[in-house]
Amino acid sequence: MFDVILFHPEIPSNTGNIIRLCANTGASLHLVKPLGFTLEDRLLRRAGLDYREYAVIAVHETWAACADRFKNRRLFAVSTKGAQRYDRIDYAEGDAFLFGPESCGVPAEILGSVSEQRRIRLPMIPESRSLNLSNTVAVVIYEAWRRLEFGKGV
Repeated sequence: MFDVILFHPEIPSNTGNIIRLCANTGASLHLVKPLGFTLEDRLLRRAGLDYREYAVIAVHETWAACADRFKNRRLFAVSTKGAQRYDRIDYAEGDAFLFGPESCGVPAEILGSVSEQRRIRLPMIPESRSLNLSNTVAVVIYEAWRRLEFGKGV
């Protein structure tokens, strides 16, 4: 399936929603420290309900440790500064998707390390700044999964 990477997530309810999304789509979730909450945070638990036990979650101490895990895989950075629209990509099993913190997105130095063809964005009207993180993750993961015909068995 897919891997969702949250770099320095800040808002527990967003991460809780993403845990629930991952549990229901078979995606794995990777959290890169520092986190803006603890994994025992009540808002995280509330948003994730009882789905945490059904989701595969890994916590990485640093971006370098996380990035090393994906060095031989396709990594897409999702950003308002992305060059490619998310719906124009041919996704494949095993693709990984990187999302930045809610307040500032994927840092420029990390975004710059991802090839331009793999920097993706969701279209928005010109006056918009960004979408909610958990909504963005949902749109991207479901589009990628749809492209794989939802595993042809769902």
